[in-house]
Amino acid sequence: MAPPLLRLENIALTFGGTPLLEGVTFSVHAGDRMALVGRNGSGKSTLLKIAAGMVEPTAGELFLHPGATVRYLPQDPDFGDAATIRDYALSGLGPADDPWRVDYLLEHLGLDGARAPTGLSGGEARRAAIARTLAPEPDILLLDEPTNHLDLPAIEWLEDELSRLRSAFLLISHDRRFLERLSQKTLWLDRGNVKELNEGFSGFEAWRDRVLEEEEREQHKLERKIVREEHWLRYGVTARRKRNMRRLGELQTLKREFREHRRAEGVATLAASDAAQSGKLVIEAKGLAKSLGGRPLVRDFSIRVQRGDRIGLVGPNGVGKSTLLGLLTGTLAPDAGTVRHGVNLETAILDQGRDALDDDETLEHFLTDGRGQTMVVNGEQKHVASYMKDFLFRPEQARTPVGNLSGGEKARLLLARVLARPANLLVLDEPTNDLDMETLDLLQELVADFPGTVLLVSHDRDFLDRTVNATIVPEGDGRWTVYAGGYADMLAQRGGADAGKAAPKPAPVKAAAAKGEAAAPKPATAAAAPAAGRPKLSYKQKFALETLPAKMEALTAEIAVLEKKLADPALFSRDPARFNTMAKEVAEKRSALEAMEEEWLELEMLREAAEGG
Repeated sequence: MAPPLLRLENIALTFGGTPLLEGVTFSVHAGDRMALVGRNGSGKSTLLKIAAGMVEPTAGELFLHPGATVRYLPQDPDFGDAATIRDYALSGLGPADDPWRVDYLLEHLGLDGARAPTGLSGGEARRAAIARTLAPEPDILLLDEPTNHLDLPAIEWLEDELSRLRSAFLLISHDRRFLERLSQKTLWLDRGNVKELNEGFSGFEAWRDRVLEEEEREQHKLERKIVREEHWLRYGVTARRKRNMRRLGELQTLKREFREHRRAEGVATLAASDAAQSGKLVIEAKGLAKSLGGRPLVRDFSIRVQRGDRIGLVGPNGVGKSTLLGLLTGTLAPDAGTVRHGVNLETAILDQGRDALDDDETLEHFLTDGRGQTMVVNGEQKHVASYMKDFLFRPEQARTPVGNLSGGEKARLLLARVLARPANLLVLDEPTNDLDMETLDLLQELVADFPGTVLLVSHDRDFLDRTVNATIVPEGDGRWTVYAGGYADMLAQRGGADAGKAAPKPAPVKAAAAKGEAAAPKPATAAAAPAAGRPKLSYKQKFALETLPAKMEALTAEIAVLEKKLADPALFSRDPARFNTMAKEVAEKRSALEAMEEEWLELEMLREAAEGG
């Protein structure tokens, strides 16, 4: 067998207390396609940085085959002083690498290489980092959450691209379908050590459960052995004291082994608070239309949503999923058409932007809305520390600032707050972001078993297939179609054409619409604009572009004043009606601010296109 390209031997890392990594050993050979999985906070990203030579371990050795090249994709790319996206991507090339590969990747990822890297969205920054990492076609790729912030067309394009590469790769991802399609080996980082499965991720979860069951059996045997030895010491034959002392030493060793064993971490307990049953009709929309800056996002859309429906919305970033969701829930007003809501609706909304999080606020204050240390869950008074434990937070974290939490912990915190509210309509915008697979499993069960109605936006194909019974897909030019079943069912009904499959590669918008495909994301639309002639801003659009920033600033200030008043813990007990009125006013102003921001961004894009920027 050929020697490995990369080997980690007995790697250990500790920051004091329980080691993060301990005795980690594994190898990467040419052509390996490996998934690195584990709980949030288990050290996966740190281990990948050690493999990339970016972090020095406390102990152990790292061996890299002479001449082997390694490229690492971080979760948060650093663009440094790169003047353009292309310059940033080119900086990852070696002396013998071909710059053509950079241009090829930028084109297929829908990025304008001449654009400055400042002000990129999360998805655009991730695409730029992917182009920089893949361009050299290295011997080893180390990929940390490559699908984060990517829409479905980009994820599917990346799958195809990685499957064609000759590079070995080790990747971290919470996207099951992505891992199943690409991995051939699985490394499980659990309680500081790595266990290896010589199969892809599709076989991992059943194997993991068997390993944990066997571990529990062994621990039970050890516990019973300790009981037997203690019984012997108390009541056994004591003729030879030397023999007793030996067995006493063995017993102490067994007890220490049992005590120091690191048990598998628990899983979160997710349960939505009950609300009164809604009417049979939940939402009825007729002829909905919504445009921004002259671009139709929704055109002539109608749907009837009934109690118990679980509906998923999919499509490229920027196509209008959140807009359609806002129209259906009533947080956005349509340009045309009507929306009617059924009776007794209690709505809980999880926003992908995490706008509700304040980094300086404590977990306790966030979950209780500043009303002390208790909260009402399912009609019962519950201490906030007890509720936090259901979501894997320790009681001592109650006064921890939100800004100190990891991405996965912030996602769990938002879920905890949303699920504490009585609801019969759950609106979940990208709920799977940053969640580990165990929590994803529980969220999936919650959505699938929820007695009310669910509207769900997600790029996670596996999650959609396991939860929804209808899928809404963009067909181009603001048109949306409802398909029965999950994501795979939708593909079958469309004849195997992925939603927005052509979106990552720049293409003329008219051609995409003519083929019935989803509208391309904004970078592709902008790239196609010169071919159709540069658009011109109307007087009304120019006036809006000039006046909107001041309006947004004023509205932001108004929201800040109201939120400061709402933060008064005594306000609710002193004047509940005023508190509720102010809370409703804040929600309305936030919706208005979001609409202004969307309008301004759309107008700014039109201005850049008109000026050839």
